[in-house]
Formats: sequence, structure tokens, C-alpha cells
Amino acid sequence: MGAGPLGPRVLIRLPAMNAQDLRPVPAILVLEDGRAFIGRSFGATGETFGEAVFATGMSGYQETLTDPSYHRQVVVATAPHIGNTGWNDEDDESGRIWVAGYVVRDPARVPSNWRAVRSLDDELRAQSVVGICDIDTRALTRHLRERGAMRVGISTEILDPEVLLAKVLESPEMEGANLVGDVTVTEPYTVEASGDSQYTVVALDLGIKTMTPKLMAAHHMTVHVVPADSTIDQIMALKPDGLFLSNGPGDPATAEIQAELVREALSRGVPFFGICFGNQIFGRALGFGTYKLKYGHRGINQPVQDRTTGKVEITAHNHGFAVDAPIDVPTVTPYGTVTVSHVCLNDDVVEGLELTGDDGMVKGFSVQYHPEAAAGPHDAAYLFQRFADVMSGVRSGGVS
Repeated sequence: MGAGPLGPRVLIRLPAMNAQDLRPVPAILVLEDGRAFIGRSFGATGETFGEAVFATGMSGYQETLTDPSYHRQVVVATAPHIGNTGWNDEDDESGRIWVAGYVVRDPARVPSNWRAVRSLDDELRAQSVVGICDIDTRALTRHLRERGAMRVGISTEILDPEVLLAKVLESPEMEGANLVGDVTVTEPYTVEASGDSQYTVVALDLGIKTMTPKLMAAHHMTVHVVPADSTIDQIMALKPDGLFLSNGPGDPATAEIQAELVREALSRGVPFFGICFGNQIFGRALGFGTYKLKYGHRGINQPVQDRTTGKVEITAHNHGFAVDAPIDVPTVTPYGTVTVSHVCLNDDVVEGLELTGDDGMVKGFSVQYHPEAAAGPHDAAYLFQRFADVMSGVRSGGVS
């Protein structure tokens, strides 16, 4: 080992490879409208089907891949170079990778991060996640923006586009899909408050991310995470100061059981907070419809205005459905008056709702994005404190 101008040179010995290890495995991606892309395998070999969507974050792929909201979706990374930081055992947002497939242009050959314990490619292989690389992801993203999110197949086994297209057209669509039962916990668990426990929150797990109850715990909340099919009696038995509905996958029109649960909780005066899928269910519980967006919002760089303060936040999104509510007109419901509290500045999509009673107190609120922001940004972390303030206001009888 010699010395260079920047100090001692360190010799890194890589594992020996044979010719088979270096030989690219061909792969093909076919969209339901027949558009095809030829590349090579990335991750596991085989075939997979799902809804093709694109995510615009330049970082945070580990959190994206382990987000249950991406269940049955094939994610296209718009950032051209993916995998630089490898994979660690601390940043997972659930117990597994949930995406149906992963599409990247230029995967990192070798990870370079002090926290990495293996490569992204290794983790995809270990969890049998089929992917494709070396394709023009910019062209694919532009196609999805113009035509909308659609079904897709990736295969290393069927390389004939027409044959794979036939299988794509047989796969289920996202509209009308009820996927909550696939991602929710089977048994309740509790995340204890950090320091003094000031509030008890019941969190309905529709696909909750690990960071969410951690951040609530940091705001002195003891969080009981319960299955998505929990009843109002089971929830009230935990004596909650507030009810929380998490993010999750699928079509909110299929979540009538959860919408009815929210109505019952509001009728009993339980403060409410919902994010993402929880926002859509809140909207449906209050009488609004939901609809499928053309290509959705996915990424960690979406601008949203909090209309209660006028502040513009950069937020983390993952949703293909939205609430159909009037932006500038309050709506009177049996539970109070609803206003649109947040709006996306890119396209005016409803990004949050606020419910107030006749006394002006906030009874519940929701946002369409992910305030836990794993991975970042953290502009919306204040919403957990807002939830605490709402619960405190209900306790004291004051205005939150």
C-alpha cells in the first residue's frame, strides 16, 4: 500500500466474479397500450405486473420501496442514477419491499455510503422484486404523463411484446382495488410516548409507515396501532384522545367500512387526523367523492399551500386518487363545517380538509401527503403538533 497526494491508498478487494455474473440478462417492459421498452434485468428475474407510476424524488428510494402505499405498483424512478447509497437496515418504512416492480435507467454498480450493508440490486433479488434497467426512463415518464398511469408488465422470461401484452391486459386495474387487507397488521401493537405520555391515539393501519407512530410518540402520544377492520367499540375501549388514519394503497371508494368508522368516531366527539389514504377516507366520510388522478403525485418535491396560514411547503406524496371537494366554498355536514385547508400548487388538487364545529373548534383535519416525510422534506412535521393541539383543545374546551 502506497501513499498518494490525499493520504494512504486503500486497496479494496471485490469478490471474484465469473463470466456468468457479468452477463446481462435481457428484460422487457410492456405497457397496456402496447408501448414496449427493452433493457436488462435489475433485481430478481421473472415477471411481474402492476400499475406503472413514476416517482420524482432524487433520493429516498429505500423508503419509497418499503412504503405499503406502493403495493401492486411498478415504480419508475425519474432520477437517472439510482442505488448510490445501497441498502441499510435502519431506513425501511415497513417489514418488506412493497412495490410490484422497479424501473431505473442507470443503477449504481457499487454502493458508496457508510451506512450501506448491501446493494440495492442485492436487496431486490433477496426479496424477489423484479426490475428493469438500461431503458429510457425519461421517455417512459413522458408517456405516462401524456397517457396516464396504466397497467404494465416486466419480464425476463417472455421477451415477445405481444405475448407479454396479453398477460398485462389480464392483470387487475388499480381503480376498484381493495388492498388494505394485504398491508394492515393482523394484531395490534403499541408505540410508547417519548417522555411523558400526554395523549392516547388509536392509529388505524391502512398501510402505515414506521416513521409515523415514531413522530407521534415524539409529541408525547402513546400510539395504539390497530388493524384496518377494527370496530368503533374496539377503538373506544382504548379510551383514545384522537383517531388517526394512515396512508395506504388502493381505491378509497372501496373503504366504506373505514369511512363509516370515521363517521361514528366524529359522532362521539373523537378528534381526527388522517394522511394520504386517510385524507381520502375522511373526505368520503364527510360526503365528498373521490376520483382517480391521471398520473398522480409521487415524490418528495411537491409544492402545497397551507391555506390556514398561507405558507407554501415542499411535501412528500404518494397518491393516485384525490378528494373531490369545492376549494373556495365551505361545506356543511352533519359533523360540522368542512373547508379545504391545503391545495397543490401544481394542479389545484385538494391536499387537505379541516372540520370545525359550531363553536369554531377544530374537530378533525387531514392532508393528502406524508408529514412524516421519510425520506424528507420535513416542512410538514408541524402537523403532528397540530394534532396534539386539537386533542388538547377538545380536552380543555378551548378553541384549538
